[in-house]
Amino acid sequence: MGDFSDQFPPDGPRAVPQADATSFREAMSRVAGAVHIVTTAGTGGRAGFTATSFTAVSDAPPTVLVCLNRQSRFGPVLERNGAFCVNTLAAGAASEAIADVFAGRAGLRGEERFAGGPWRAGPLGLPMLEGALVAFACTLEQETQVATHRILFGAVRAVEIGTPAAALVYRGRGYRSLP
Repeated sequence: MGDFSDQFPPDGPRAVPQADATSFREAMSRVAGAVHIVTTAGTGGRAGFTATSFTAVSDAPPTVLVCLNRQSRFGPVLERNGAFCVNTLAAGAASEAIADVFAGRAGLRGEERFAGGPWRAGPLGLPMLEGALVAFACTLEQETQVATHRILFGAVRAVEIGTPAAALVYRGRGYRSLP
């Protein structure tokens, strides 16, 4: 095997120029992501947002992460409440409408966003969407900031598994169904 040292810049990987934002956004539009509504409730109020940046971190202990734009109004509410719920959406027009509402496309804010869906109080008093494929009730354990986003780490305190169905995914700047 060769040593490949001639293929890397002498100053290391940081010397390589970054991709421009437009190319990066186009590239990411080709990556499918499951659609989730992240909610919170408590002394800070009730709020939520649509996310595709969500993944498992560990199963021992069960831990997940979700990314949130630093400019989001959800952040201060979550800080007061200390807990959040990730609701994974099933495919269908009703889920697409809810995802649009929580993405801010309907002009609704805060508590108003919950008027368009069948919500109930789940574990930790967090809003859970009826018909979600799965819901993860979490306490906020840690966060870090990277560029424009906050990475929120949640300890999973309860999981509610819904009826099996096709998942709602976002790809190519539009919703899709994944059986």
